[in-house]
Amino acid sequence: MKIESRLWTSTKGWQPEPQSLGPLANLVFLFGNRHVLTQKHLLAEIRAAYPNAHLVGCSTAGEIHQTHVLDDSLTTTAVHFEQTSIKVVHTQIVDAAQSRAAGAELISLLPKENLVHVMVFSDGLGVNGSELVKGLTESLPPPVAVTGGLAGDGADFKQTLVCSDETPKEGKAVAIGFYGSHLKVGYGSMGGWDSFGPERLITRSKGNVLYELEGKSALTLYKTYLGDAAAGLPSTALLFPLSLRIVGQPSGIVRTILSVDDKDQSMTFAGDVPEGSYARFMKANFERLIDGANGSARISRGENEQGSPDLAILISCVGRKLVLKQRIEEEVEAVREALGERTVLTGFYSYGEISPFMPNAKCELHNQTMTITTFSER
Repeated sequence: MKIESRLWTSTKGWQPEPQSLGPLANLVFLFGNRHVLTQKHLLAEIRAAYPNAHLVGCSTAGEIHQTHVLDDSLTTTAVHFEQTSIKVVHTQIVDAAQSRAAGAELISLLPKENLVHVMVFSDGLGVNGSELVKGLTESLPPPVAVTGGLAGDGADFKQTLVCSDETPKEGKAVAIGFYGSHLKVGYGSMGGWDSFGPERLITRSKGNVLYELEGKSALTLYKTYLGDAAAGLPSTALLFPLSLRIVGQPSGIVRTILSVDDKDQSMTFAGDVPEGSYARFMKANFERLIDGANGSARISRGENEQGSPDLAILISCVGRKLVLKQRIEEEVEAVREALGERTVLTGFYSYGEISPFMPNAKCELHNQTMTITTFSER
């Protein structure tokens, strides 16, 4: 596996200049600010630098380039897989109710023979991430896993874009299928938030829309908890996620609000909030967030992995970025510490992360986690 990582900023342009990978690259990951990603000349320059590669990526709530976290930039990671083949497919998500069907369609478009992993990037606003994951996994042959994330738009929540070889578009989902026995893929996902207060029963919800907790307006209760910060909803909700415990499931998951509706007193989340499950408020613990990033990297590397992986795709939640603020690069540095200096790091801050918590676990949509996928050819 050969890798070439570059960064574009408005002040410095592309750094560094293209090296020798050029026409050998068969896949380029690109992650950037929504407004930067729509600049056609930049996409044309990437295409010119890597004429034979699939261009796959999305808009972000922050870009990860090695151990740096940036805004208003565009990062590209060109990869030449020497012993692995790939196939890229995409679909359009008409509305959130079609999320499961969209996930199933992506998997149906991928040949299953010799498939070892699937990576997905999806629109981050007009989707029910939980249903998307169900569609992705229900017909996927074991032990093939899915990792990836939902596109971001900073803290604006206005429009998210996904790229699959063409101009980035809204309402799109793309999947990359990886094929061949020489590719070693690792993954892990951890959070680091603290739950507090009593568990509250979800008494009224529909899909990813929450109406009532303990028979009372969930939005009213949430605003009471936020106090003055309620005026900044939905972005301020990223600082105060909900922990969700679904009866019968071995581990809890975290949900972040995408939007609120004062008229019908509802909150829309990135994934399902089923009736009969229990919710608790959460708050940040700075050290545990950073430790969670390190733990995720260690899980993705694997206890028996010989040497460092070649490439790591980091997908972390925008809520972590808003909480950690000037300390945000500490979580990326914690990943570097766990994976080693030779691993190329790239990725983005998202509206949702897709991954099992660890190998052989069930794939879930997560919020407020650092999710890492590592790749090596052996």
